[in-house]
Amino acid sequence: MTGLGTACPLYGRRPMYQNPRVMPSEVPSFPVQPVPPPDREGALLVAYANGDTDAAREITEALAPRVLAQALRMMADRAEAEDVTQEVFLRLWRVAPDWRQGEARVSTWLYRVTANLCTDRLRRRRRSVGLDDIAEPADPTPSAADRMQGESRLRALSDALAQLPERQAQAVSLRHLEGLSNPEIAAVMDIGIEAVESLTARGKRALAALLKGRRAELGYGDE
Repeated sequence: MTGLGTACPLYGRRPMYQNPRVMPSEVPSFPVQPVPPPDREGALLVAYANGDTDAAREITEALAPRVLAQALRMMADRAEAEDVTQEVFLRLWRVAPDWRQGEARVSTWLYRVTANLCTDRLRRRRRSVGLDDIAEPADPTPSAADRMQGESRLRALSDALAQLPERQAQAVSLRHLEGLSNPEIAAVMDIGIEAVESLTARGKRALAALLKGRRAELGYGDE
């Protein structure tokens, strides 16, 4: 047979399309672009806007615990955190008719709105409640004392966050309370990664200065 390639002493006939002069290392490679995960929450929100009430229930069951946890870490007060969670979802339902799936993720929107609402409440709290107004533990048992000390730490951090500039407070809480990466924070706050790094660095220094005189009181000792 002719025209199908040339003979190869080791592997027999070589296909005619193979170029023996091109080594494998010389073959150009192209980076594989990651495929973003499907935006199920966005699809559900669009479905809710079109009258699917089951979609709202599914969104709430999936994301409300996350919003409540974020608000509780920032506010250190469960009642206030529950109020924030309710307000966040009321706002989500209001924007549903105008939601453009693919332009933003619901989870990112929720992080942003929760951080904004918590920051606003912290500022109002700062005007009415001082740092020295935190109640001392009433139960002397060790387990209760440990639990209350943890609550006091969280409340002290929450009150200190209220004294930071708004953007610093949001960046610090998203980074160190929510554990988001800098690119994720940049998406939530709609800023660049370098700006995130600057905000978190300045916010951490300010927090350290605010809490410096309370380390022993909060049980940190020489940490």
